[in-house]
Amino acid sequence: MSDMSDDAPAPVPDLTEPLRRAIGERYLSYAMSTIMGRALPDARDGLKPVHRRILFAMRELKLSSSGGFRKSAKISGDVMGNYHPHGDAAIYDAMARLAQDFNVRYPLVDGQGNFGNVDGDNPAASRYTEARMTAAAEALLEGLGEDAVDFRDNYDGTLREPVVLPARFPNLLANGSSGIAVGMATNIPPHNIEELIGACLHLIKAPNARDETLLDHIPGPDFPTGGVIVEPRENIAEAYRTGRGSFRLRARWESEELNRGQWQIVLTEIPFQVAKSRLIEKIADLIQSKKVPILADVRDESTDDIRIVLEPRSRNVDPQVLMGMLFRQSDLEVRFSLNMNVLIDGLTPRVCSLREVLRAFLDHRREVLLRRTRYRLGKIDHRLEVLEGLIVAFLNLDRVIDIIRYDDDPKAALMAEDWGRTHVRATSEADYVSPLPAKGEGELSDVQAEAILNMRLRSLRRLEEIELTRERDALMEERAELEDLMEDEGRQWGRIAEELRETRKQFGHGAPGGVRRTTFADAEDAPDVPIEAMIEREPITVVCSQMGWIRALSGHVALDKELKFKDGDGPRFMFHAQTTDRLLIFGSNGRIYTLPAVNLPGGRGMGDPLRLMVDLPNEAQIVALFVHVPGRKLLVASSAGDGFIVPEDDVVAQTRSGKQVLNLRGEARALVCKPVAGDHVACVGENRKVVVFAAEELPEMARGKGVRLQKFRDGGLSDATTFNLADGLSWKDPAGRTRTETDLTEWLGKRASAGRMAPRGFPRDNRFT
Repeated sequence: MSDMSDDAPAPVPDLTEPLRRAIGERYLSYAMSTIMGRALPDARDGLKPVHRRILFAMRELKLSSSGGFRKSAKISGDVMGNYHPHGDAAIYDAMARLAQDFNVRYPLVDGQGNFGNVDGDNPAASRYTEARMTAAAEALLEGLGEDAVDFRDNYDGTLREPVVLPARFPNLLANGSSGIAVGMATNIPPHNIEELIGACLHLIKAPNARDETLLDHIPGPDFPTGGVIVEPRENIAEAYRTGRGSFRLRARWESEELNRGQWQIVLTEIPFQVAKSRLIEKIADLIQSKKVPILADVRDESTDDIRIVLEPRSRNVDPQVLMGMLFRQSDLEVRFSLNMNVLIDGLTPRVCSLREVLRAFLDHRREVLLRRTRYRLGKIDHRLEVLEGLIVAFLNLDRVIDIIRYDDDPKAALMAEDWGRTHVRATSEADYVSPLPAKGEGELSDVQAEAILNMRLRSLRRLEEIELTRERDALMEERAELEDLMEDEGRQWGRIAEELRETRKQFGHGAPGGVRRTTFADAEDAPDVPIEAMIEREPITVVCSQMGWIRALSGHVALDKELKFKDGDGPRFMFHAQTTDRLLIFGSNGRIYTLPAVNLPGGRGMGDPLRLMVDLPNEAQIVALFVHVPGRKLLVASSAGDGFIVPEDDVVAQTRSGKQVLNLRGEARALVCKPVAGDHVACVGENRKVVVFAAEELPEMARGKGVRLQKFRDGGLSDATTFNLADGLSWKDPAGRTRTETDLTEWLGKRASAGRMAPRGFPRDNRFT
């Protein structure tokens, strides 16, 4: 008896597998799906699956370039329902982009309605817009009904869709492409069809042509928004050779003369994929923040064409200098990256050179030519078979009529009849009657018999026999030519070259919009002019409150003038300056920040927080604020009693984050930052002991912790200053009077000594000033 019952469940197979392998296999499947089905274009037709399906669906809807428009919602719905099982919003966005002449060099969709604009506005909803194909799209689809490419089942197996389009021109380079996959990306700029076809014809003549020679035909990209490429030719050649690189692209501008010697700059073309509205906002921000002080205003006077007006602050400004600053600080100059990562034969992702991409297109065109030729040969053979039967019927018309009229199964009777031995009817016009040997020793095939039965009565006239004979002879001649074409590779490339020339005639320089839009120029970089040289020098009074709100009053006002501050706030720093000055801010974190005085807010309000202008942390306090004087030296010291002398020119920062000057350890904080104005240094500690030593004992450094200034048993440094020993050490007593001690013998010593108690009358706050 078995130990197991008949009703016991069968053992469950072990379906476990290592987690690493499971995740790896599944992620690899996802990655390959993203790479091949979404992100990377096919090198042959330059399309991603969504674009290919959109065009095929529009063809199925018969939306030709000369026909009517259909609602975009209908098109995107058909694409989603039949071929592309993704969101209709994504499909409509992809279709809308194909209709945007500022994004696509040769639009593949002819849109009617709001399909977005160069300002960056989104297209209208799909229910409001209509679309149809363009002539360029029809050129990509030409030959699709002639077995030019393979077809595959759609996602649910109910329909068939093309794997790739025949593509009469190299669309990958003509319209470009961009996409991000898993671990790889692609970014290809658009080019000019005339130049691309010229390079293809050169490759047909010289298959081993070098990449450098192709630049004689394709000097560089041709962006739909125009612009000027200022990248050196050798860099462009290297980018096309390796498939990776970048192109510097600038806006096109001109200087427009006005009355009374005034002038303005007019921008007529902006770089590719730069939204005009955001560009103008960026330039306006530069004016507001006074980062380009020689620019006074920007205006958008665009209608159908782009016209952006830049108004200089002074007519004495050099236009080249102004544009040089804008090129550096705005999107009037961009770098377009080149990464020709494409699918070769629809399967293998690879970064290709310009020559390899064109070669892939030409090989695809040869395959399309051979398949279309084989398809045409099959059609000719079928038609010749039909013509053979029809001619037999005309030559034996009476017998054919007799069979059709009296036989119960005329088709079988026609096929069973031996037409090779049947008498041909007599005729006086024997010059055009030519007895034709029947197929298969006088027997008609099924196709021939069916054609005879479907023949119309009105065709039973004598002239029809002549037409059939002429058609047969013409087809035989065409068939011979096609067979020669199939056997001769030279003829094949000649036919491809002929087709390319026809395409060039349709979309090249002679066609509307076919002329190159992007030109080339040498990068004339304007000389670096200091901002101070461009700012109008005006006197101001800098005011900074205890809470760090800073402003600039016009003119040099009295430093004891009473000013308004926020509740709970009060004055801290107030000094005279010029708009051309740069201010230095020393924080308790040991960093020095630089702020152009021209960037300070006006004095009508309470000002703006200084922390919004520089990256001063919230926990750091403002220790010192003063005007930068080139060539001057500063004494910096920490609360731990360490310090050194630093050249002021070395601490000027170019960014908001400032420069670290004084390194701090533990709980120490930056305490002193004063200009060096003498030959001796005086230090006072929290213990009210003072030491005076020669300034030459301090090292001069650009950054560091420094050396010990004064020795403390407890506490730390309260203040330090520099002075001339011959003039004596001065301070203000509690009554506000200035006192000077000239005999400092008691406090003179070496650096890092403890010192002696402060002189009588020294301030209780232990400050020299």
